[in-house]
Amino acid sequence: MNAIISASDLAGALAGANPPVLLDVRWQLSLATAAGEPPFDGRAAYGAGHIPGAVFVDLDRELASAPGGHGRHPLPDLAVFGAAMRRAGVSSGTPVVVYDGGLGWGAARAWWLLRWTGHPDVRVLDGGLPSWEGPLETSVPQPAEGDFVPVPGADGLLDADGAAALARSGVLLDARAGERYRGEVEPIDRVGGHIPGAVSAPTTENVGADGRFLPAGELGARFEELGVSQGAPVGVYCGSGVSGAHEVLALAVAGIPAALYVGSWSEWSSDPERPVAVGPDPQ
Repeated sequence: MNAIISASDLAGALAGANPPVLLDVRWQLSLATAAGEPPFDGRAAYGAGHIPGAVFVDLDRELASAPGGHGRHPLPDLAVFGAAMRRAGVSSGTPVVVYDGGLGWGAARAWWLLRWTGHPDVRVLDGGLPSWEGPLETSVPQPAEGDFVPVPGADGLLDADGAAALARSGVLLDARAGERYRGEVEPIDRVGGHIPGAVSAPTTENVGADGRFLPAGELGARFEELGVSQGAPVGVYCGSGVSGAHEVLALAVAGIPAALYVGSWSEWSSDPERPVAVGPDPQ
């Protein structure tokens, strides 16, 4: 099953006999609060207009736990996550489509969590809400309660030690912007740089100007150039486990399974005992 769906195919699925549950996960990383400005409000954006039938999901509160020693967006409490999914109408036997405002990061985080906890049929709307050409609505739907119970998978998740080991034994991709990887700037975390051995692979280079993913063949060629080979273990990290999920999604589009280090740089860099590499060289 493809991990993404086009807007036209989504419209067809919504009109079909087994329409998917729609999740609206509009979210964006905002540094505005540092300047005293209000942060982005995904719920307000949802209220102003969303795809008919979509239910809003709060990334910071329902797809992550409170910031702390495990990073800015650690894994959510599974009871909270499961309740949010059931409230949205998610059942184990019902397809799910997730979208956001177009960047893809928030939707990918929800996609990754649902897949990791056992949902068999989840896709992301390629290009997000801007790709949708149908009507929008402002009313809030009240779907029937779903039955999905999240059960964490045995694979697909890395901790700090696992990420460090994978950087030596396989391929660990850093999904952040190149200047953050090189340590030239660090607007959020304690120190700039990257996990020793990690390869710079900005997730923004996986999509075109329209926000849609590059074709699977192009993505596969890109990851091959970055050192990903058939059967080799692959992991991804970013700043706090959100844009990294988008890179895991891009890898899935290319047919490459990958694990996510959810704590990512926000967890790694918080411990002064962990090594930090700077510059363009992975080591």
